[in-house]
Amino acid sequence: MDLPAFVSLLGFSAQGWGPALLTAAGMTVLLSASGVLLGALFGGIAAFARLKGGRLARGTADAYCTLFRGVPDLLTIYLLYFGGSSLLTAVGRFFGAQGFVGLPTFATGVLALAIISGAYQAEVYRGALLAIPAGQIEAARALAMPGPLMLRRIILPQLLRYAIPGLGNVWQLILKDSALLSVIGLVELMRQSQIGAGSTRQPFVFYIAAAVLYLVITFISGALIRRAEKRSLRGVRRA
Repeated sequence: MDLPAFVSLLGFSAQGWGPALLTAAGMTVLLSASGVLLGALFGGIAAFARLKGGRLARGTADAYCTLFRGVPDLLTIYLLYFGGSSLLTAVGRFFGAQGFVGLPTFATGVLALAIISGAYQAEVYRGALLAIPAGQIEAARALAMPGPLMLRRIILPQLLRYAIPGLGNVWQLILKDSALLSVIGLVELMRQSQIGAGSTRQPFVFYIAAAVLYLVITFISGALIRRAEKRSLRGVRRA
C-alpha cells in the first residue's frame, strides 16, 4: 500500500478510520482507568484483611489473590461474562423471560479488570504498608493521635509513595489486558482494529496502527507515573 492510500485509510475523511480508532483508544483508557480505580478498592480491602484481619478474612483475601493471579486473565473474563450471563438467563427463565440475557459488556469489562487488578494491587499495598516504619505508628499512638488523623498524615502519604512504582506496573498490565475484552464484543482499540482489518482486508495496517496507539498511551501514562513518583519523593532524604 502506498503512502497516500495509507493516510487516506487511517485519516479523518468520510472514508477514514481515524476517528473510530481514536474513539476506541479512548474507550481503552476509560476501561483501564475504571478497572484500576475500582480494583484499588478490592486490593485495599484484601491487603488490610491479610495484615489486620482474622483467620477467615486472611484466608478469603489469600484465596482471592491466589485465584485471580493464578488463573489466566482471559479465563476470568470468560467466566465472569458467560457464566454471569448464563446465570442471569436462568433467573430470567425462572420468572418467565425468554431468550438469552447478556450482561452489559462495559460494566462486565470494568468489573473483570477490577477483579484482576485488585489481586495485584493487594500485594502492592501490602508491601507498601509493611514498608512504613513501625516506630512512626507507635509514636502516633503514644501521642493519642486519632485513627483518621494518623491515616491522613502518616499512613496514606507514605503508602502512596511506596506504592506508586508497583501501581505503575499494574496499570501497564491492565492496559494490555483491556485488549482481551474484545472477546465479549466490547469495542475498544483491539476490537475496532479487528473490525477495520476485516472490513478493508488490510490487517497489517490496522494492527500496526493499534500498536502505535497502545505505545502512545503507554508512553504518556508512563511519563505521568514517573512524574507522580518524583513528586511523591520531594523532601525525602535518599541514601
